[in-house]
Amino acid sequence: MRQGRKVLVTGVAGFIGSQTAEALISRGYKVIGLDNLRSGSLANMSALAISESFEFVRADLLTSKGLGLHLAGVDAVMHLAANPDVRSGITDTKLDYEQNVHSTFNLLEGMRKSGVRRLVFASTSTVYGAATALPTPEDYGPLKPISLYGASKLACESLVSGFSHSFGFESASARMANIVGPRSRHGIIPDFMERLATKPNSLQILGDGTQSKSYLHVDDCINALVRLLEKSRGEFEAFNVGSDDRISVLEIAGITFKEMGLKDVEILTGRPASGGGGWVGDVKTMLLDVRKLKALGWKPRHRSAAAVRQTVRARLGRQSGRGGREEVK
Repeated sequence: MRQGRKVLVTGVAGFIGSQTAEALISRGYKVIGLDNLRSGSLANMSALAISESFEFVRADLLTSKGLGLHLAGVDAVMHLAANPDVRSGITDTKLDYEQNVHSTFNLLEGMRKSGVRRLVFASTSTVYGAATALPTPEDYGPLKPISLYGASKLACESLVSGFSHSFGFESASARMANIVGPRSRHGIIPDFMERLATKPNSLQILGDGTQSKSYLHVDDCINALVRLLEKSRGEFEAFNVGSDDRISVLEIAGITFKEMGLKDVEILTGRPASGGGGWVGDVKTMLLDVRKLKALGWKPRHRSAAAVRQTVRARLGRQSGRGGREEVK
C-alpha cells in the first residue's frame, strides 16, 4: 500500500491505536480515527489533534449507523478496537462477544458495502490456548483458546477469513504477544505499580509467579502493524507479533522493584489456576515463532526485560531510554 493514502484506525484513542495513528501520519498517511471512548482516552490523542492529516470520529462499532460514511474514500482499515481487559470476560461473559465479535462483523460488513478491501486486524496469542509447541508457529493446531477473550479473537479471525475469501479482501491478522509501553493502562505492569504505590512493602501476585511469556514494546508492535499494512498480501494471513524471548512474573516484579527504588519487598504468591496460570483463562507459558513476520523485513528491537523496564520508567515519568543498548538485540 502506498503512503499518502487514507487509513481508518479503529480504537484510535487506545494505547496501541493512538500510537499507531501517529506512526502512520509520520509516514505520510492520512488517518481517520474511530473510537467510542469506552476505554480509550482523549489524552492519548493530544498529538493527533493538532495534525491536519488526522480526523477523529466518535462512533461505536456496535451500531453500523453512519459507518459507511466514515469508510467512504478509505483505502485500508487497521482494526484495533476491542475489549482491552482480558480478565473482565470472567465476570461479564457478553463483553468479549459484543466488543470483539459483534463489532468486527459490523466493520467487515461496512467494508463490504463501501468497497474497502484491505484490513489489518489486531488479534492475540491467546488464540493458541495452552500451546505445547514453543515457540508457537502460525500453523499450530488445533487452536483451543482457554479464555473468552481468546475465543472471541479466534471468532473474529474466522469472520475476517470468511469475508476475505468471499468478497476479495486482502487481510492480515496480527497475533500479538503482551504489548507494553507508554500509555498502557491494563496488564501486569500498571497493576504491580498501582499496588506498590499504596503498599510498597509487599506485593500480592496471581499464581506462583513462574508464569513466563513474551512481552513486546509498543514501538515494535506498531512497526509490525505498519509492515503488515504495507507488505502483506493474500486473502487472509496470520502473523505472530512478539519478542524473541520471554520473562516470568517474578522477573517482572524484580524489575519493577528496582526501577521504583524499592527494597526488601515481600512477594506473596497464590495458588495457580488450572493449567498453572494466574487466573482462569490465563496461559502459563507463551512464546511465539516470529520468523514469518521477519521474512517481511521486521524484527523486534527490544527484548522482553527491556520492554518491561522501559514501560516502568515511562509510567514513572523518566526518560524511556529509546535507542539505549539494552533495547537492541
